[in-house]
Amino acid sequence: MAAREREFTAPTVQLLTHEGELRPSPEAEAYLPLVEALHDAELQRFYRDMAVSRRIDVAGANLQRQGQLALWVPSHGQEAAQVGSAHAARPQDHLFPSYREHIVGMIRGLDLVRVLALLRGATLGGWNPEENGNFHLYTLVLASQTLHATGYAMGLQFDGATATGDPETDAAVLVYYGDGSTSQGDANEALVFASSYQTPQVFFIQNNQWAISVPVARQSRSPLSLRGGGFGMPGIRVDGNDVLASYAVTRQSLEEARAGDGPSLIEAVTYRMGAHTTADDPTKYRTDDEVAYWEARDPITRYRTWLEGRGASASFFADVEAEANDIAADLRRRALELQAPTREAIFEHVYSEPHPLMVEQAAWLENFETSFENPEGGAA
Repeated sequence: MAAREREFTAPTVQLLTHEGELRPSPEAEAYLPLVEALHDAELQRFYRDMAVSRRIDVAGANLQRQGQLALWVPSHGQEAAQVGSAHAARPQDHLFPSYREHIVGMIRGLDLVRVLALLRGATLGGWNPEENGNFHLYTLVLASQTLHATGYAMGLQFDGATATGDPETDAAVLVYYGDGSTSQGDANEALVFASSYQTPQVFFIQNNQWAISVPVARQSRSPLSLRGGGFGMPGIRVDGNDVLASYAVTRQSLEEARAGDGPSLIEAVTYRMGAHTTADDPTKYRTDDEVAYWEARDPITRYRTWLEGRGASASFFADVEAEANDIAADLRRRALELQAPTREAIFEHVYSEPHPLMVEQAAWLENFETSFENPEGGAA
């Protein structure tokens, strides 16, 4: 007997239509005051950051194709979800990325040459989150950052650093992961602990429709936002190509987390316009018609149309384009100047104090490397 077809749906919070008109969906009405409270400078900053993100994407891909990076991870198409959510966080919040949130790091104060150094193999770590807006390290092991974030959120509770009633100091955690990572055990274990301990945390799923070559429909027969309810927390589906909706929903969810109302899950429905990474060829598994469908829903074009309707000048957009080009050119120049770490660097921070085992291993490595310089007689 054929399997019975079932249909699962979830409402989507949308403020800006695909055509760039402010026409909130019924589910978005409650979030409208959060957007109305934004000043023009903040609204323009959203556009600026999205434009910069896309320009950096081009520079990063070019560097990789020219042999200057081992890998580049593009975010073309996902700018609204990332920029909106990043601006929703307060300075004291902690953000745990996967490996695609370059503009989120930049918004939090990270110099993106640190990301390029990581992808060039010129660093053995990355950066100190405390010195970079509490933007934590990239995680290439899928979904492991969800557990790190949940543990950190539990730590905030133990330290009394949240739910005190002071929104200027109370902290929350925002963790990013993709639709593919929702199938990992770590992501589900993190949701269990977050719900059990009512952590001050927001799980932000960027559903870009593809886990490398596996479509989201293969991984989940229902909207990913419905998983929140299964773990005992609110699940909200948002148009991830709408920067205003992404901002407002994340802002509200983080405020509730800081106030002690527990975790929530956001599914930002977006699309990865480019490859999963520069090691991938998306033409092998998706159609031109699908790409064209999402191209017509471009987050930057949509938002620009709305800003223009509000009176943003042509000079504003020209200035943003010039700034984005300058930032990308500066990053490229500094990336090409990066030097490989020394042989000794790998041993320097394994232990807090000098350790004989590290001394022994450093000597072995030095002898091994030197043997290639003097193959006849070994080390000099």
